[in-house]
Amino acid sequence: MRAVIQRVKWAEVEVEGNTVACIEKGALVFLGVHHHDTLEQARWLAQKIAHLRFFEDEAGKLNRSVLEIGGAMLVVSNFTLYGDCRKGRRPSFTDSAPYEQGKTLYEQFCELLRAEGVPVQTGVYGAEMQVRLHNDGPVTLIVESEPG
Repeated sequence: MRAVIQRVKWAEVEVEGNTVACIEKGALVFLGVHHHDTLEQARWLAQKIAHLRFFEDEAGKLNRSVLEIGGAMLVVSNFTLYGDCRKGRRPSFTDSAPYEQGKTLYEQFCELLRAEGVPVQTGVYGAEMQVRLHNDGPVTLIVESEPG
């Protein structure tokens, strides 16, 4: 699994003109699922991200997790994170999980984040989404589990 995490002051997702999810201070997580990923990768990544310290403490050091600041996460599925652009001019998505596998692992990842105590909002898996955010920092991280 691959996650691109952006620290945000707020973020929201719109589908077909309707806002389906929004958070205030926290993180926007774009999540890609590899076709070899399993529940173990989802569990590892959820635990890692829930406790990752990328919010500032009083000294200005990145020393607090989303849990410690009372923030939330907005998780948006993004199969294009496994787009391979090394050959030609059009990305190949053969490493991305098929729809059903990707959806299942995406949903499990979100539930595992909630089990860690993180308030989680989600986009709509497989939908055409418009994402708006107010980046904070900017602080953007990429966290990736080993493929299963």
